[in-house]
Amino acid sequence: IIFCMAETNLIDPIFHARLTPYRSLGRHGFRVLMSILVGCWLLVGIVFLSIGAWPIFGFFGLDVLLIFLAFRWNYRSARAHEEVLLSSQHLAIRKVAASGKSAEHEFNPSWTKFNVKRHDFVGVTSMSVEGQGRHVTLGSFLNPDDRESFAKAFASALGQAKRG
Repeated sequence: IIFCMAETNLIDPIFHARLTPYRSLGRHGFRVLMSILVGCWLLVGIVFLSIGAWPIFGFFGLDVLLIFLAFRWNYRSARAHEEVLLSSQHLAIRKVAASGKSAEHEFNPSWTKFNVKRHDFVGVTSMSVEGQGRHVTLGSFLNPDDRESFAKAFASALGQAKRG
């Protein structure tokens, strides 16, 4: 999650955020993990080949391939993101799916309501923007801490936009 606040004027945004899904294993970690898995596969596979159990070598390799594909699918879904741009007269939300398809939503901040649903133990469970008969959810892929910090910053910025 990346966001910043700026001074209010008609040209510059008050608030700009790019919300991205969190992935605990980066590119380097993924390479290390796959290297370890391939190394184990080769070591154990050679043992099975040496005792004549060659089909196990292939099936064990298939497991490593499936793990690789699962991680690639996970990283592909991480390409989804949302961008929120708020000025004193304009609120723009752009949601980009993992496929690259995007949808843009525009609101007048004066007529916009920011809804935050909370749970006592979890914190913020959902966030949405409503206005002019439309409803857009925000940050559904964020973890609870990121949802909390975004909700606090965006609510403050929206209040500032409505005042100024």
